Amino acid sequence: MDQRGRRSARVSGDERQDAILVTAETLLASRAFDDVSIEDLARGAGISRPTFYFYFPSKDAVLLALLDRVITEVEHRVGHLSRDFESDPAGAWTRSIGMFVEVFVSHRGVSTAAIAARARNDEVRGLWSRSMQSWVDFSSDVIRAEQARGAAPGGIDAHDLAVSLNLMNERVITAVLNRESPAIAESGALDVLSTIWIRSIYGSDNPGGR
Repeated sequence: MDQRGRRSARVSGDERQDAILVTAETLLASRAFDDVSIEDLARGAGISRPTFYFYFPSKDAVLLALLDRVITEVEHRVGHLSRDFESDPAGAWTRSIGMFVEVFVSHRGVSTAAIAARARNDEVRGLWSRSMQSWVDFSSDVIRAEQARGAAPGGIDAHDLAVSLNLMNERVITAVLNRESPAIAESGALDVLSTIWIRSIYGSDNPGGR
């Protein structure tokens, strides 16, 4: 076979950068962030340590890039959530909270690393806050609409209620991800959280009488 004109496959910078990120998330599934070295990341991506620094200035920068991907996924999925809760409010809240749980559990390693890094890294803290703000904004809009149509009682400001409930979600899921004690079982987290949300918003387990 004539080899003239054939070009060897070349790996682009974007592919190498992506390989570093894939390696990092894979390693974080079984290791703490502090136990992952730059050598581990470079080796997993098939590059040298000096080449690693061409794509990321530090290990923290890799975590930021991973977290940014998760936040982008959160914002995309929140943007597509229905804000029509009239026909089945309990089911709609359960689906919405289920997505919150699903995103962070499916990116368990990144979430756990980011939670641990928030105290020492302002950029990680800012990205995490952005993610939480997406949930708070969505929840506030829906609670306010449910109060306006008379389905949910007033009393607690919609924004304050949304903040409190989302912070509860965050803490409960953090305990699950970190396998803390005390913590609720991962398999029961969605049911527990959904029940608390529905009771807190509507004062009933069965809003709408369905």
